[in-house]
Order: sequence, then structure tokens, then C-alpha cells
Amino acid sequence: MDVDSLEQLKTESLQRIQQCADLTELQSVKTQFLGPKSTLIEQLKTLKSLTGSEKSERGKQLNAIKNALEDALAEKTYALHKQERLKRLGTPVDPTLPSPYPTAKPLHPLTQVRLHILSIFKRLGYVVQEGNEIETEWYCFDALNAAPDHPSRSEQDTFFLNNFCCDTTSKKGNEPFLLRTQTSTVQIRTLLKHQPPLKIISPGRVFRRDTDDAKHRFNFHQIEGLCVDKTTSVADLKGTLDYFIKEFFGTHFKTRLRPSFFPFTEPSFEVDIFAENLGKFHNTWIEVLGCGMVNPKVLTNCGLSADEWQGFAFGIGIERLAMLRLGIDDIRALYQNDERFLSQF
Repeated sequence: MDVDSLEQLKTESLQRIQQCADLTELQSVKTQFLGPKSTLIEQLKTLKSLTGSEKSERGKQLNAIKNALEDALAEKTYALHKQERLKRLGTPVDPTLPSPYPTAKPLHPLTQVRLHILSIFKRLGYVVQEGNEIETEWYCFDALNAAPDHPSRSEQDTFFLNNFCCDTTSKKGNEPFLLRTQTSTVQIRTLLKHQPPLKIISPGRVFRRDTDDAKHRFNFHQIEGLCVDKTTSVADLKGTLDYFIKEFFGTHFKTRLRPSFFPFTEPSFEVDIFAENLGKFHNTWIEVLGCGMVNPKVLTNCGLSADEWQGFAFGIGIERLAMLRLGIDDIRALYQNDERFLSQF
């Protein structure tokens, strides 16, 4: 078959495709022009008997025709499918109109818990303050009084971003960038920028080199709270968190402060709640968050006089509270996007 005959075949095939009135006829035309016994496929089989430039030129022409027919078939198939849908509907559809069916889905349980926590602290006068997920070693560790040999500063615990440059995150010196391990970095940047007194609550995602299991993830969500004034005390801290627990879990929940250690607070505490009946916990104390009075060294690192100012801080794990309140025993369930699970909340 010469060049002119092939071009005539292409023209005839394209015309027949465009003339198809339904999908059944289109399938018949596809078999006629691209089926195993079609003229075009038979011509492609003859290429093996050709050599050199003749084979190359012939192959290019045949493949060009084949591609043109396949594109035309795909376009006509889409048009006929659309035509059939409109026929079944009976009336044309305006895709710009809103759907008559409700499409709103409930918020993700982590989002629900996050918003509930923020709403409680907003009632206490806290202002929401967010920060970058990409931070530097000084803001994440040095400013928060973490010792140079603190385990959290090792590459086994922290995602360091070596040879990385970020124009949106300022640096103190030549320290490396990293993915923040805690939202406490927001309190440092806030204290450096705004003069106390202040009360902030800072939600966000944090990252640590943890192996995923039922209780841990390499990324999760925290809410950091900070209050700095001239007369804050442990009593203020205890009253604030006691109010939060009762608003979040219920008025019958009891709280207690248990001594602990964090580099950025002194004294430091773990907050426990007494659960009479909370998921799988019955009549027992459960640790829910960490807190303490802001370490004077942290205030000094932020250019504040520890003799004039004092404050308290606390850190809340959103996943932990969500699991306790919603009765979830595997943190991975919150990240699997299973609608059967998420629709329960």
C-alpha cells in the first residue's frame, strides 16, 4: 500500500469515527480499522520485511496514523459517554450549579479536638499564635535551654535539614535548619517579638524520629501554651489546667501535678487526670500533658529580665487527648483516611 493509499485510509477512518452515533457502532469501527485483522495492523506487520530508511519512514507514517485514530476514538468515546449521561438525565446539566445533595462531611477528629482545645483557651484570653514547621537549632533547642548533649538534639531523634536554605525562617547564627520537634519554638519567637504581658496558644505539627506504632508517629500535633506576666505562679498554672481539663473531659475529672523535668521549665510537672470511666481506663490516674514555670534562662535568652518577668508553659498532644476522649487505641487509625472510621466522629 503506497503513501497516498495510507492517507486515504486515515481520512476514511477518521470520518467513520466521527459519524458513529453510539458506543456500539464506535466499537465496530474500532475493530474494523484497529482490530487484529485490520488493514493498518497488517501493514504494521510488513515492517519486519523492510530495511534501512524505508523501514523507518514507513514505520513513522503507520504509527502516526495509528496514534491519530486512537486519539480520535478516545475523544469520540468521551463525547458519546457524555451524550448517554445527558440522555439518561433527561435535561441538560449546568455544572456551575450547586449540588442538590448534601456534600458536607464532618471535620476530621483531630481538627475537631484542636478547635475545641483552642476555644477553651480563647475564653481564658489566650491568643492563637502559629509558626513555621521548618525551624533552626537555636530556636528549637538552645533558646529553650536544651544542653548541647541533650538526646533530643541527636540525629536519632531530630530531622536535621543539612545543606538546606529557607528564606521564610530567620536564623540566630549559622545553626542548621530542622523540622521542629515541638511547638515551643513559637514561644521563643513570640517573646523576642512582643513585650509581655502576654498569653498565647500555639497549635501545629511537629516531627520526631519515632517508629510508627500504636502510640507513636514520626509526625503529630501539639498545642503549646504560654503565659508571661509579673505575678504568675504555680497556682495560676494549676488553676488554668484544672479549668481546661474540666471543660474538655468533664467537670467530674480531677487533676494533679506530678514533679517531672523539662529543660525549658523549672519547676516542671506532668499533669494527671483521674479517670473513673474513660475508654479502657477505669479508676486510675492517666498522664495527659506536661507543664511548668518558664525557666529563667529561657526568659534571659529572649532578652527579658527574669527578676521582672515570670510565666508558665504547657504542652498538649492533640492525638493523645483525641484518643482518650474518643476511645481510640491506635494512633495510626487517625491517619488512614478510612471513611468508615472517620464517619463515627
